Amino acid sequence: MAALSEASRVVIKIGSALLVDRDSGDLRAKWLRALADDVAWLRGQGVDVILVSSGSIALGRGALGLPMTELTLEQSQAAAAVGQIELARAYAEALAGHGLRAAQVLVTLEDSADRRRYLNSRATLEQLLRLGAVPIVNENDTVATDEIRYGDNDRMAAQVAVTAGADQLILLSDVDGLYSANPVHDPTARRFDEIEEITPEIEAMAGDAGSGLSKGGMKTKVMAAKTATAAGCDMAITEGSVLHPVRALDDGAPATWFRAQGDPQQKRKAWIAAMKPRGRVVVDAGAAKALLRGSSLLPAGVTTVEGRFERGDPLEIADDTGRVLGQGLTRYDASDAGKIRGLRSAAIEDVLGYPGRGPLIHRDDMAM
Repeated sequence: MAALSEASRVVIKIGSALLVDRDSGDLRAKWLRALADDVAWLRGQGVDVILVSSGSIALGRGALGLPMTELTLEQSQAAAAVGQIELARAYAEALAGHGLRAAQVLVTLEDSADRRRYLNSRATLEQLLRLGAVPIVNENDTVATDEIRYGDNDRMAAQVAVTAGADQLILLSDVDGLYSANPVHDPTARRFDEIEEITPEIEAMAGDAGSGLSKGGMKTKVMAAKTATAAGCDMAITEGSVLHPVRALDDGAPATWFRAQGDPQQKRKAWIAAMKPRGRVVVDAGAAKALLRGSSLLPAGVTTVEGRFERGDPLEIADDTGRVLGQGLTRYDASDAGKIRGLRSAAIEDVLGYPGRGPLIHRDDMAM
């Protein structure tokens, strides 16, 4: 596998059992400081880092004196409300020692299922990374109910990796990879160092059991691997309780690596190209040339807007001869797009009453 320092963007998932002491409910501060060292090391190598962290309910239940047994939904949401503050403070303090700024991002399943919310999440993560912050993503347990929950942070981490276009996802776990059988019960079980394809046989080897304060089991990790690798992202499962677990992985610590099926940007563009367009924009000759050179589509280059569509919908892009150039996800609905066609970015606020979102279609959301 390529070294972590050779990645462009890495998502690291941290489970509750790693972050919070199972018996006392206290934060494992020394471990978190070591993780912050790893994040700073990656950032020093020019790698974007996003953390997907459990722990808000585990921290909150200790602060509120709730039992360590299964909580009701209302108790869990109350614990999350308290724990999210504690979790954000802990990350902010740990990263501040390296001159890094932490940013809290709370999501639900709806945020990836709905294209408009998906674009919002993607744009927020991109902007935070561009500004040098380290996004700390967690499920919004204070409002999420069963029908809008991911249910486990393994699959949520995979979806965050897909949304952010990451090329590597690391699941820090209480096991050092996927085994042919449960190594606790079967001494002949062997760990897979690398998996090129997730077959039904591989899926059958994954169990359901979680441990301690965490809800995830190996089954959810393999499901996360299917999501990540299909989008062009390599994924690793490695034992995370050691200090500096990310550096340990880079130094060759035991792990199972699931191989990506292609490049994340190519996979994303193939996904966009396969969508049924909801509308159409026609661009002038200058914009057409710029698009073919890899530029975003600015409102100034649009001559015609056709169809009824919402923000996040796929639009067909054509030149003034009718030739289809490609398609992409729009940052404006049909009404606003029609109002700002042909306008330079500086004039958008005067017309719409709010600052524009930059391009009509960003090049990252476009398949030519």
